[in-house]
Amino acid sequence: MLSNQYSIKEVKQIINAGGDLVNDDTISVLLTDSRRINTAAEGLFFALSGRRNGHEFIAGAYAAGVRNFVVKEGPELKLPDANFLIVIDVLAALQMLAAYHRARFNLEVIGITGSNGKTIVKEWLYQLMAIDKNIVRNPKSYNSQIGVPLSVWQINDNNNLGIFEAGISLPGEMDKLEAIIKPSIGVLTHLGTAHDEGFENTREKVLEKLKLFKNCSLLIHNYDQLLDYKKDMPEGKCFTWSRNFKQADLYVFSETVIKKNYYLRARFKENEIECLIPFLDQASIENAIVCWATLLALDYSPAETDKRMERLNPVSMRLELKMGINDCSVIDDSYNSDIQSLEIALNFLNQQNQHQKKTVILSDIFQSGLQEDVLYKQVAELIKSKNINKFIGVGAALEKYEAYFDMPEKHFYADTATLLNQLFALNFKEEAILIKGSRSFEFERVSRALSQKTHETVMEINLNALLGNLNYYKSKLKPGVKVMAMVKAFSYGSGTFELANMLQYNKVDYLAVAYTDEGVSLRQAGINLPIMVLNAEQSAFDKLTEYKLEPVIFSFGLFDDFIKYVRQNDLVNYPAHLKIDTGMHRLGFEPFDVEVLCDMLEVNKYVRICSVFSHLAASEAAEHDEFTAKQISRFEKAAKKIEKCLGYKIMKHLSNTSAITRWPSAQFDMVRLGIGLYGIDAAVAASDNALQPITSLKTSISQVKKVPAGDTVGYGRNGVMIKDGRIATVRIGYADGYLRAFGNGVGKMLVNGVLVPTIGNVSMDLCMIDVSNVEVKEGDEVIIFNEQHRIEELATQIGTIPYEILTNISQRVKRVYFYE
Repeated sequence: MLSNQYSIKEVKQIINAGGDLVNDDTISVLLTDSRRINTAAEGLFFALSGRRNGHEFIAGAYAAGVRNFVVKEGPELKLPDANFLIVIDVLAALQMLAAYHRARFNLEVIGITGSNGKTIVKEWLYQLMAIDKNIVRNPKSYNSQIGVPLSVWQINDNNNLGIFEAGISLPGEMDKLEAIIKPSIGVLTHLGTAHDEGFENTREKVLEKLKLFKNCSLLIHNYDQLLDYKKDMPEGKCFTWSRNFKQADLYVFSETVIKKNYYLRARFKENEIECLIPFLDQASIENAIVCWATLLALDYSPAETDKRMERLNPVSMRLELKMGINDCSVIDDSYNSDIQSLEIALNFLNQQNQHQKKTVILSDIFQSGLQEDVLYKQVAELIKSKNINKFIGVGAALEKYEAYFDMPEKHFYADTATLLNQLFALNFKEEAILIKGSRSFEFERVSRALSQKTHETVMEINLNALLGNLNYYKSKLKPGVKVMAMVKAFSYGSGTFELANMLQYNKVDYLAVAYTDEGVSLRQAGINLPIMVLNAEQSAFDKLTEYKLEPVIFSFGLFDDFIKYVRQNDLVNYPAHLKIDTGMHRLGFEPFDVEVLCDMLEVNKYVRICSVFSHLAASEAAEHDEFTAKQISRFEKAAKKIEKCLGYKIMKHLSNTSAITRWPSAQFDMVRLGIGLYGIDAAVAASDNALQPITSLKTSISQVKKVPAGDTVGYGRNGVMIKDGRIATVRIGYADGYLRAFGNGVGKMLVNGVLVPTIGNVSMDLCMIDVSNVEVKEGDEVIIFNEQHRIEELATQIGTIPYEILTNISQRVKRVYFYE
């Protein structure tokens, strides 16, 4: 039996489950997401309940071929040939099974925790020790209550070292992860403010993290971080490092920049040692020192450690989605390659509904811990299971095992240079392309060749932040309340299908757009969710019905026009929505119109009303709460009358973003989530860290000039240098969406961590900033807004709202989407 294969009878006994077994299947794969199912025949699906009830997805997993389930209650529908293991707590059962599996192996395990740097340290330790160890580790940042058991399940007989990170956000979580990981060696990374909100104070959080190390024989940590916790330390040996305490095991006393590398000198065992690190930012330096200390603590020689540290590669933990040539989409994951992260990347590729054709460019995979033929057989099976249309393999090993890849279109090349020479003969057109390679293959060259060329001003969109914001609002909803996501106006300037794909994949119930053309674009990109069109126009009825979009009827004239259209086109029960004006006074039937509207609805057989809704004018503002309460009351009365006259139940929705948290009583059947998805909500304080801005706007410096006092800058000579100084010209202007109102010192930009003012008028394509007090050079990055310099601050600078800033970012600004 393989080391991670169990009979379903064994699993039932391990997790103390009830339920009758109808067959004796073999289990080797643990599943928690019905959308990501591989090897269904040997899969065990855990119906986890969190923001959504996992039992709702049993039917989908069954349809995908899964026949074994761990559940809290049995299924309502009888599913033939399926085993249901019934437990009190599904998550606890998952953790129990993983802990049992871990206990079968007597391997050394490094457990890592901290506030920041866990994933980087884990990946760097893997790079440093994979030469002489067969290592199993978390994929990406799988460090949660679910991610850790899924990671530990990967342990097999070939592994002689495990490296697992553990993340927590609440008290009581670390004991569960420690029982699964069972580390013998502990590594503590940087302690910061992340997840402070889940604990009463910093001390409670640190003590919770230290529980991971309670059975460790060795703990590596920064001496300075735990000065106040000496009495709370685990009993095992400690190896300390410090930049201040001379008695630390590794005392770092000198730090110097040498030719874009960071040179460290330290005292270790009464000897002076050195280390060269190929990074300059402070976070990377601290993470590298943690790795340096870990290798020394594990008895690697200082010389060998230095040699390996100098070869550390950056860790790219996020996928980058961008526009490609010939209407392609390019997913850039060109800095790392292993079997676990390949599966994650393939899942993301399959979310790209805008292209039917899916292409993978993959390099040889190094240091997998598997025999070469076993590895590439697994890769080939994974590629096949994901229905990839075109496969391009690069490297000697992939060429050797070409026969494993049974697919209609496949190409193999010895190296990256050969691929680049023949790249355009492959005729990439209207396809989603995943580029995934080990760093030594330099696949960034392939990415550049396939990416659409645009200027250096870029809007970055963080899809993980979008998902986090969505889940925050879902957590505020009453049971059964649906979510309509507003993706109008190019998703508030952030994109169309890129965001809609993520929202569809994460089970929002409806999308809403402003105009028919926006809905058509989403349908053409493969979005099949119901889409409500807020401003349906008579001239677009043909397109609206052709693409199965649902119009909002807000006036008697529009009602008559649409009824006439559907009658002439023999459409029956076409879905539509009604809007009531409860005080916004923009669009909608007035409350006094409802009686006449009901008379018209009673004789209508061409349109089926799906929902009735209204729009709150000031749900975010406490000073207007009395007015908001009146709107809610008016809406309830109107909706009740309409539903009664129709004779069937319809959805009712009123809450916009701010109302979701401020007015729970107004959630009704569905809420409309708009700007909150993008990390902005006047009803949620930024200091709460509940929401994360999803967009960053960045550009770069074109030129730096010395300008004497009294000289003027820009059109109209409105910018005047008060004293001798320097200005930088940056690649953004009002044609990009950086409005002229930001000129002459009103706007501020972030350069090398310093806020600097604009000087002079903003031009069409460029503007100038005063950099007299900061060291800069041509090519340096300039941040217009991000999570530190927030878009709300820009809006305040020119007396507007964040919506206007976002939606004004022009289409010539390149959008790049990131997903971890």
